Amino acid sequence: MAEKERIDPAVLRISIAVIAGALAVIFDTTIVSVALHTLATDLHTSVDTIQWVSTGYLLALGVTIPIVGWAQQRVGGRRLWMLALTIFLLGSILCSLAWDAPSLITFRVVQGIGGGMMLPLMSTLVMQAAHGQNLGRIMSVVSLPAVLGPILGPVVGGAILSAFDWRWLFWVNVPFCILGLILAMRLIPRDAPGTRARLDVVGLLLLSPAMVGILYGLSNVARDGGFARADVFIPLIAGALLLAGFVVWGIRRGERALVDVRLFRHRPVASSSALLFLSGASLYGAMLLMPLYFQEVRGTDALGAGLLLVPQGIGTLISRATAGRLTDTIGARWVALVGFAIVGAATVPFALASATTNEWILMAALLVRGFGLGAVTIPLMTVAFIGLDRADVPHASILTRIAQQIGGSFGVALLAVILQSAAIGAHGLEGIADAFDVAFWWAVGFTVVAIGLSFFLPGRPPATPPAAAPARAAAPAVAPAGAAPEASGDTQVRPA
Repeated sequence: MAEKERIDPAVLRISIAVIAGALAVIFDTTIVSVALHTLATDLHTSVDTIQWVSTGYLLALGVTIPIVGWAQQRVGGRRLWMLALTIFLLGSILCSLAWDAPSLITFRVVQGIGGGMMLPLMSTLVMQAAHGQNLGRIMSVVSLPAVLGPILGPVVGGAILSAFDWRWLFWVNVPFCILGLILAMRLIPRDAPGTRARLDVVGLLLLSPAMVGILYGLSNVARDGGFARADVFIPLIAGALLLAGFVVWGIRRGERALVDVRLFRHRPVASSSALLFLSGASLYGAMLLMPLYFQEVRGTDALGAGLLLVPQGIGTLISRATAGRLTDTIGARWVALVGFAIVGAATVPFALASATTNEWILMAALLVRGFGLGAVTIPLMTVAFIGLDRADVPHASILTRIAQQIGGSFGVALLAVILQSAAIGAHGLEGIADAFDVAFWWAVGFTVVAIGLSFFLPGRPPATPPAAAPARAAAPAVAPAGAAPEASGDTQVRPA
């Protein structure tokens, strides 16, 4: 392998450390989603109440994600990562000891606070250490938990519920968290906190409630009434207004804002965020439909539906290394475009499926769909960091994470409403299957729009580094403990 194609061993060590910790966070989200009926029964409460186990976690993520950039500058990336992982570990232990629904919901919020810090921080730590080298290959490793979580989480959750008590859904996180802490101490270099980290209080009071309003509103869409419900449109409107207010405020504050929204002027950040919104909608929206299809139309249980989705995870694994290498060589545009085309084409068999469609055909389609999802994720999560100052990397991580988070919630909400509307008046399995066909066609539509937007992604990477961006105060470079500061002072995150 050519020298420039080798991934720096130091970057690989950081990647291993953050993946070990992130596995618990990302799998936990989807593992718990399959257990809501079990939790409602065992804790003697309604499904509407126990739904807050997922909603509370989601809202805690929304509150926490926007402050990660400031917190990293304040305490340092390594310390913040270990603090977040410790909070998540504590939340997991408390959840396993919960005695009723309110206590479990409260402890899930604690988990969400830790997870909300970790999700954008894992990309920031690795991208800052990479210095713009081999970003596609690196991201193919780092983003693995984010892709496999929604696919394998239901399988793991179903298997745990089949063999053990529901409390093991949370105890299973403990070894991952402990391993993650050990690896973080050994593999992530110490970095000094910044000296000018002032919290943008106004920005925080605008952006965090905006996230909560939007995510809470979208989480209620699946109930009777859909978007016409007061607990949907009121939070959504309030969240949108607060978000607009933050954008105006952020433009005025510039680099001093909680999140620097001026980065949307950088075409890779803007196009990546838009496509991550759509890929979140396509991935999480379809992951709502597919298990339901296998359960309601094909008659499988939760574990069986999860196992039928395994081919999609296998397809994702197959394509990732190739997608990372091609992103570094031919650019993000064509990798994403072909990936979205594959995802759309492989979703069509589900849009045409009936109650008697051969399962092997559907599983083959899932394998191909997973291949496309793996190909799409790498360029989208990589391209936003190309050409940025080191100090801008945390802001880009937060912007792309917010886009993906809201996109996933939007996709789930919209497809749930479409499925409910199409199912009204349906008779028999064929009628229900037809309702799913309508919803799957909408999922195909998401990918068609994404194909068009893929043309706005950067093409072939430049052979030489781009011109330096305007100088600005950068976060301190990540360096091993005791190492002397770099003499060059280079803060650019640029492709080689």
